[in-house]
Amino acid sequence: MRLAQEVGLKLAVTLHQLANGNDYTSLQYSFRVSKSSICRFIPLVCQAIIDTYRPEVIKCPKTSEGWNDVAKRFASKWNYFNCVGALDRKHVAIKKPKGGGSLYFNYKKFHSIVLMAFSDAKYRFLFVDVGAEGGAGDGGTWQKCNLARAITNNRAGLPQDRNMPNDNQPIPFHIVADDAFTLNPWLMKPYSHQSQDPTERIYSYRLSRARRVVENAFGLLQMRWQVFGTTMQKDVQVCKKITLCACVMHNLALQRYPLAGTDVDYEDQHHNVVPGTWREELLNLMIRLMARRGPNYTRRAKTVRDYLAQYYSSDAGTVEWQEQMVFPRGRPATDE
Repeated sequence: MRLAQEVGLKLAVTLHQLANGNDYTSLQYSFRVSKSSICRFIPLVCQAIIDTYRPEVIKCPKTSEGWNDVAKRFASKWNYFNCVGALDRKHVAIKKPKGGGSLYFNYKKFHSIVLMAFSDAKYRFLFVDVGAEGGAGDGGTWQKCNLARAITNNRAGLPQDRNMPNDNQPIPFHIVADDAFTLNPWLMKPYSHQSQDPTERIYSYRLSRARRVVENAFGLLQMRWQVFGTTMQKDVQVCKKITLCACVMHNLALQRYPLAGTDVDYEDQHHNVVPGTWREELLNLMIRLMARRGPNYTRRAKTVRDYLAQYYSSDAGTVEWQEQMVFPRGRPATDE
């Protein structure tokens, strides 16, 4: 009777494959384990890691207190307020699935599955959804996620609207994302038109500065697990398990060994109100729309974004370095 491989050997092979992206042929010579055995146990090891650690390390807040903790980190580290997370997607390259047709062929011209991730200010994944076809639209993929449905149906436990620092107008707690997603009162994205005025450009910068934490998280994920730098030559289901396993281990590594500068104390500054003329034009409209619970989310969301754009350019929400970052050569004369 042939003895089973040791658990430590299976784990070592799996971690080596994820960390280096080596194919199974290379692994069988490195570890002296047959290729057929590697094919069988790598998905099992990945699933075991997911089952053991995912409930511990990938935890999306479900209460107002939990979301407030996330928002405090974004305020402290990224100077962006009432933000409960950064949302983005990553295309994980895979071989063309058998019978997949063009479902997995994305706009970047390769076959992929989508890793939809929601990150906090410390580069940790709060929520991940793995496995959507690469050819699907990003906004549509997000709308099918459990978290998106929970937020839409008011089941996610988001806090009540809260005043911004040095202001007295309640603003919804919201996610920050890029232009691929649909604007909502609970999801803000940069202005996309080319002729942005200085106020809009500053807001797009401030939002993008907070949003890039999820891109940084993807960068850390790929740096640690170089299998994402290759085209996975495996079945779709195995690719999903490998991707989710890597996300779990990414969070586990950050939990055990936090990055420098991510544990910053936050002091609540929601007390000093700085009234100003910048608020007068939008205030009455904001009050009407924030109280409305009707279906016109697009109009309400645009009003919230316009208000935030004015806020981050005002004395109440500005930071001293934003002008230099957005206009390194000074404001264009036409913007005066």
